[in-house]
Formats: sequence, structure tokens, C-alpha cells
Amino acid sequence: MDPLHLVLAALSGGIVAMLLTVFGGGGSVLAVPLLLYVVGVRDPHMAIGASAAGVSLNALTALAGQARAGRVRWPCAILFAVVGSAAAWIGSSAAKAIDGHQLLLAFAVAMAAVGLAMLRPKKNDGDPGVRLNRGMTPRIVASGAGVGVAAGFFGIGGGFLIVPGLMWATGMTLAAAQATSLLSVAAFGASTAVNYSLSGLVDWGVVAAMAVGGAAGTMAGLPISKRLGANAALGRQLFAGLILIVAVYVAFKAITGG
Repeated sequence: MDPLHLVLAALSGGIVAMLLTVFGGGGSVLAVPLLLYVVGVRDPHMAIGASAAGVSLNALTALAGQARAGRVRWPCAILFAVVGSAAAWIGSSAAKAIDGHQLLLAFAVAMAAVGLAMLRPKKNDGDPGVRLNRGMTPRIVASGAGVGVAAGFFGIGGGFLIVPGLMWATGMTLAAAQATSLLSVAAFGASTAVNYSLSGLVDWGVVAAMAVGGAAGTMAGLPISKRLGANAALGRQLFAGLILIVAVYVAFKAITGG
């Protein structure tokens, strides 16, 4: 890609990272539409491959901060990530075999699901000090496999599914699940990106530009997040509305072949 498109990729990465920093999960679903309709990536598979790699890198940055704060429940995180990343490989392999426009239509449905999930009120009930045990292991494996397939198929981090999946499987709090989910987001994205790259469907120049922009976006998002305060819930609802609008646009483009 020429320098202009790389600049646009960096700006897109910055936007996604800033939104993720301010509002949490869900922001990564905007990466594919930005790559397609702003940066100018023509192949939906290329956009999804680059998006998956970018999501993985952003998640690793966020994971480092949560790990330093001691919020990650590592045994649960590792089991969920290992099972889910294998499933993400299966999901991404299936996605590569599907026509690009049909894949975009399915992606639009996934975006709508993310937007609707963000509109639901969050509960933080649960055990903040949960530990992995034999009783919860089958639930973690089942949840990780299901979420991993979906994350790999759509090329998204899947945080909006991983968090409730972890809460259901382990009984941990929302705050603990959000921190713990980041390892799986990184692992699922990496698995999907590697699978796509083996088919030549990842432009690493675009990924690098998005990563650079993402670092700046994260820094820009931190003060915004602090200033939102009591308005954070309203901001999250507006962001969910934006995702739903973009989902309709992506579906329209997929149906019309635009």
C-alpha cells in the first residue's frame, strides 16, 4: 500500500484503540469496516486477517496492564485461551472458504449482536478470587470452544462473548472476567491471523500501521475515559448505536455487492 493508505490504516487503528480504551469490549468490530471503507482494502478476507492481527496486538498491550495490577485469573485464562485458539483456527478456516460478500453479511450480523450486547446492563456479581477446579473445567472447555469458533470465523477478538462465557463457566466477577478475557482475545486473534497469513491474506504493513496508530489511540483514550465519569453509561449506549448503524451499512454493501 502507498503512504496515504498506511496513514489511513494508522488512523483507523488509533480510532479502534481509543474506543476500546474508553468503552471496553466491542470496539474491535469497527476495524474491518474501517479497513474496507476508509483504508481501501478490497478483499474482505484481507480486512479480516489484518483486523485479527491488530486485535491481538492491542489485547496484549491491555493484558500487560491488567497483569501488573493482578487482575488476571491465569489458570482459567490459560485453559480458555488454549481451547479457544484451537477452535478459532477451525472457525477461520471455515471463513476463508466462504465468498467475501457472504462473509461480510455474516459479519454484519455479528456486529449487530455486539451492539445489542453493549446495550444490556452489566452485573458484577460473582467471586473475585475464583480458582480453577475440576468442576468448572468442562464448562470452560465448552465455552472456550464455542467462543473460539465464532471469534475465528468473524476475525474479531470475541471479548463480548468471552466475558460472559468466563462468568458462566467460573462464576468470576465482571471485572475479573474482563481482565482475564484479554489473554483469549490475544490468542484467538493470533490464531486467526496466522491461519489467514498462511493463505497470503494478511498485509503486515497495514497491521504495523494499525499497531502504531493503536498505541497513540490508547494514550488518547485514557484521559477521555477518566473524564466521562458518570456519563460513561450514556457514552457506551451511543457507541453501541454507532456499531448498529455501521452493521446496517456493512449489510447493505454486502447485499448490493458494493
